[in-house]
Amino acid sequence: MPQFAVNTTRHDPYKNFKFRVSWDGRDVAGISKVSALKRTTEVVEHREGGDPSSGRKSPGRNKFEAITLERGVTHDDEFERWANRIWDFSSGAGMEASLANFRKDILITVFNEAGQKVIAYKVFRCWVSEYQAQADLDANANAVLIQSIKLENEGWERDPDVVEPSEPGF
Repeated sequence: MPQFAVNTTRHDPYKNFKFRVSWDGRDVAGISKVSALKRTTEVVEHREGGDPSSGRKSPGRNKFEAITLERGVTHDDEFERWANRIWDFSSGAGMEASLANFRKDILITVFNEAGQKVIAYKVFRCWVSEYQAQADLDANANAVLIQSIKLENEGWERDPDVVEPSEPGF
């Protein structure tokens, strides 16, 4: 397990509003919300024949929750192009999916208030299981039009190369 450097002068937790998401080596524009990274380990229960009064528990399979990305609708079609690798009506019968490149690794990077990179997570073998081109339209609302993708993944890990920076002072 990698050891992370500790900044003993920082007492406040990091804020959740400064982050970037990137894939294919570049940042994706306009992402305003990323759902939580969540891993669940199933519990395997068993009992030994000579011990009838209690059972034992041990870890089983790990499951990684899907990650949802949201952003305001613009002319950038990055979400749609990735979603179309799973199913693209215009590609013709029998060729709706691009099996060669529908998966991507993504990087989620968190920054402190000074804009310094403080935490990064690598998420592996993601693919779009749900694509929402736009949210509900409402003539009485005063809101941004949102689109989203839901990314299935096969796990994530914290990037050990990102160490806690020395915080700048004035």
